[in-house]
Amino acid sequence: MVLEGCREALNVAENGGDSSNDVYSRFMKSHTCYDLIPTSSKLVVFDTSLQVKKAFFALVANGVRAAPLWDCKTQRFVGMLTITDFINILHKYYKSPMVQIYELEEHKIETWREVYLQDTSKPLVSICPTASLYEAVSMLIRNKIHRLPVIDPLTGNTLYILTHKRILKFLKLFIADLSKPEFMSKSLEELKIGTYNNIAVVRKDTPIYAALGLFVAQRVSALPVVDDAGHVVDIYSKFDVINLAAEKSYNNLNVSVTKGLCHRSQYFEGVLKCYQNETLETIINRLVEAEVHRLVVVDKEEVVKGIVSLSDILRALVLHTVGPDSS
Repeated sequence: MVLEGCREALNVAENGGDSSNDVYSRFMKSHTCYDLIPTSSKLVVFDTSLQVKKAFFALVANGVRAAPLWDCKTQRFVGMLTITDFINILHKYYKSPMVQIYELEEHKIETWREVYLQDTSKPLVSICPTASLYEAVSMLIRNKIHRLPVIDPLTGNTLYILTHKRILKFLKLFIADLSKPEFMSKSLEELKIGTYNNIAVVRKDTPIYAALGLFVAQRVSALPVVDDAGHVVDIYSKFDVINLAAEKSYNNLNVSVTKGLCHRSQYFEGVLKCYQNETLETIINRLVEAEVHRLVVVDKEEVVKGIVSLSDILRALVLHTVGPDSS
């Protein structure tokens, strides 16, 4: 059974080396991607001949953030369609509220890929189910991607989409059974975890189109919303952008990000924040319990100082590298 295998692997993680600082790396090396795949999950696959607009509507309808792309001509998976594609299309082709975005309304996925990728097309980054979670974390961070398809090499079928959040949540399930490294009691500042330079932010009245430009140019997944004094008051993430498809309101991107966030449920508890003097253990618990992808680092006055992401955390825990530019 998978659970029994995990328990056996815990012993390997505990006893497989001399340094307790390597315990999470050993844990990841002793588990495979298959161990992490749930018994039941939703997977949406798109054919590249599908219209782009219908594909994004399907993402919304199924409550997923990305889908593998199947090319029936080559009979293989060729890429992923994500919210980032939706943002790139809107940013590239939007003119004004008076002009319909023809490319979004009429283009097929394969057409968009030809236009966007041009001669830079790369093979789909994927992993096999028997590969270790250490390999999965390395591939996610090395390729600067947020989703890694697990593909069965025998059938060619996509079994699951691995994410930073799923991997960290899996580690958290067993973390109490592992010896705690000293660095878990150190602060973000001591460990130099997170990004603190050139943090992209928006104001409440920033037009959505300008926010999309920051997503594209800065390659970030979320933008803290600040007031005139720099205090964080909200956050506008890539996931919020897909609501434009849900409400079919993508033809007017001149409205403010505040209006774009009106779709949020009444259960939204506000921006998840942290301080640089908080320990890594505290940060991990907050990320996992809140099921978010990042925390906004603030000072005592709630002024934005940086961002700490799941990628930053896994890089430090598993690969033992810190800082946004670590290789």
